[in-house]
Amino acid sequence: TESILEPLSLPESPGGVAAVESSPYVPCIFCKECYILAEQNQLLKHMIIEHKLVIADVKLVADFRRYILYWKKRFAEQPITDFCSVIRTNSEAPLEEQENYFLLCDVLPEDRLLREQLQQKRLREIIEQQQRERYDTSFHSMCMFCDQEFTGNRSVLLNHMAREHAFNIGLPDNIVNCYEFLAVLQEKLDNLQCLYCEKVFRDKNTLKDHMRKKQHRRINAKNKEYDKFYIINYLEFGKSWEEVQSEDDRELLDNPEEDWSDWEEHPVCAVCLFCEQQADTTEKLYLHMQVRLVLNTSSFITLELKSLNFYQQVKLVNFIRREIHHCRCYNCQEKFQSKGGLINHMEETKHITFLPARSTWDQPQYYFPTYENDTLLCTLSDSEDLITEDQSEDVPVVSEDISNLKALKQSSVLNKLLC
Repeated sequence: TESILEPLSLPESPGGVAAVESSPYVPCIFCKECYILAEQNQLLKHMIIEHKLVIADVKLVADFRRYILYWKKRFAEQPITDFCSVIRTNSEAPLEEQENYFLLCDVLPEDRLLREQLQQKRLREIIEQQQRERYDTSFHSMCMFCDQEFTGNRSVLLNHMAREHAFNIGLPDNIVNCYEFLAVLQEKLDNLQCLYCEKVFRDKNTLKDHMRKKQHRRINAKNKEYDKFYIINYLEFGKSWEEVQSEDDRELLDNPEEDWSDWEEHPVCAVCLFCEQQADTTEKLYLHMQVRLVLNTSSFITLELKSLNFYQQVKLVNFIRREIHHCRCYNCQEKFQSKGGLINHMEETKHITFLPARSTWDQPQYYFPTYENDTLLCTLSDSEDLITEDQSEDVPVVSEDISNLKALKQSSVLNKLLC
């Protein structure tokens, strides 16, 4: 078989990346007609009328030009019916009056993958651009309201306009293509247009008074022209900030009291003490150990654990885990080369059903999990009705003497964790 030594990439377009970036035109998928990218709707209308092609959810396509070029190439290779659903109109009319339209949408896995790849590519480009602007120290621009000049970083100008002129377009780190954004806003002011209500006034002073008195020193959030300047509009596939915000608001309204009734827990997936088998409940796990080891292991472990308080249960499980991990019989301390050999020994000698004296495993070092993701520990529970001799007495807690740290390091029980 041949090896792949370098990452593979899908072709960008029939004409290559350079052709895509340099051309301001978008061709029809089927013919030689071309339209300016800004006239996207005209191209879509042309393809519907002349070629009976409907593209679903065009607004979700991150790069319209690349999308069209991709499908122009694919339709040249295979029939359109290999990709599109056929919609028949006037189905009850005579055959000659019926028309077939072709629907291209992301139900087709290839189309869905293309849309997601274009979205991811655009997101990478936008984030790279935003990072360049974030750390750029060569920024230079004038304030739109007081003609004060600013150099260095864009945040200096944006913070000045927010603080001194109550004109806040958002945090600098949330904005991308800042130069273009400021140019669009400046052009509107030069055309004597209010940035918020977008009315046009007769002179500059009237516009200033209007924006100040009406508190219109802000942009119109409903104007889609501004969406491309905010990073949030690129983060979720096919969603603008308004859609993301409305979904969040709906969640708050639907759950005013934080109803958790529909919350679903993940399976427990506890692991057997003696092999790699997993189960989603402790009952299934005990049953597995009983059947797998041909012993009454279930009863043994269940009875042993039920006779202990929670912390003793934790120490016992961690003790067994530690011994099995080291391929050492926890009864006679004999070591083996493999876990399989160990289990065979414990089955034959019945050592699996007998634990050593409690003083052997009821040690502080076994408070610490042998495996950090040991879900079995989370399923343990204390018996509220159980009162043992150990529990009936107050257990004193004596701190270790830390006056001599060197001696402490040598004598501390934590050293046993290294064994």
